[in-house]
Amino acid sequence: MMKIDPQFYDVLLAARFLRGRIRHTPTERSEPLSRLSGAEVFVKWENHQICGSFKIRGALNKMFSLSPEDREKGVVTASSGNHAQGIAMASKALGVRAVICVPGVCPQTKREAILSLGGDSVELRVVGHLYDDAEDEAHRLQKEEGMTYVSSYEDHFIVSGAGTLGLEMVMDEPELDIVISPAGGGGLLNGVAIPVKASRPEAEIWGVQSVASNPYVVSWPGGKVLDVEYKDSLADGLTGSIPQSLLDLAKQRITGFVEVQESDIARAIGFLHSKHHQVVEGAGAVGVAALLAGKIPVKGKRVGVVISGGNIDDERLLKILNEYSE
Repeated sequence: MMKIDPQFYDVLLAARFLRGRIRHTPTERSEPLSRLSGAEVFVKWENHQICGSFKIRGALNKMFSLSPEDREKGVVTASSGNHAQGIAMASKALGVRAVICVPGVCPQTKREAILSLGGDSVELRVVGHLYDDAEDEAHRLQKEEGMTYVSSYEDHFIVSGAGTLGLEMVMDEPELDIVISPAGGGGLLNGVAIPVKASRPEAEIWGVQSVASNPYVVSWPGGKVLDVEYKDSLADGLTGSIPQSLLDLAKQRITGFVEVQESDIARAIGFLHSKHHQVVEGAGAVGVAALLAGKIPVKGKRVGVVISGGNIDDERLLKILNEYSE
């Protein structure tokens, strides 16, 4: 089994490399969330990031770490859409061929962005319906065509790159008691936890999933990855199976996991648009969904919430806003 165990030093190395290549996104106090939760809530607006998502951090960090031999083979990856945009951007910059496999649930806005960012360097393949279908195809291409596989989460450089988001949070707000992050494959959550725990060991770190795709919630008590049934979700960026390596890594620093309903996610998207005038995708909104639903005890605490991205189709957003009322 693959072992992944990046340390604080690795996050610092990633931050040094990424400086000037990505944005240091804002961490701001949310008066509406603070008032509703009885806590001091600070929101990390990663929807302001290049490509609209945190995924650019790990993608650039990984792609520029590849050897000339691995670049020559071409790269293949699977993505629900955001990671693919980072890979596309890096592939074009490096002149590396990239085959990007996305599932049928990948929103059209993300597909168009992948092709726009990658240009002639990128071949986009839509495979099956859910994320695991796309990942299976990417592994097939790795084995049959000898391409270099770049995971969207299970990789040292991906996790370290994602950790730079947490580093910015503790630089901007060094006394957070609780940090709440989306949990998909586990790269972001584990990465964020590294600098937070290094600077404030007593801080709690919570991961949030949708009930439609909750393998961490189900697998956490026993410490072994269990199969779950995956359904379509507003948080399409979080759907799919998880690796044992990142569940093991989570046991080092993560406090626990909670799940939210699809209606909670829709409410959070609408809330963030109404109260903060922000466009946030479902995966990015699950932390706020957990706060609004009272899933994590936060009263009297200083709480950081990660908004991981804002790439949502206009049609889906308008439908949510038409149904949402606060």
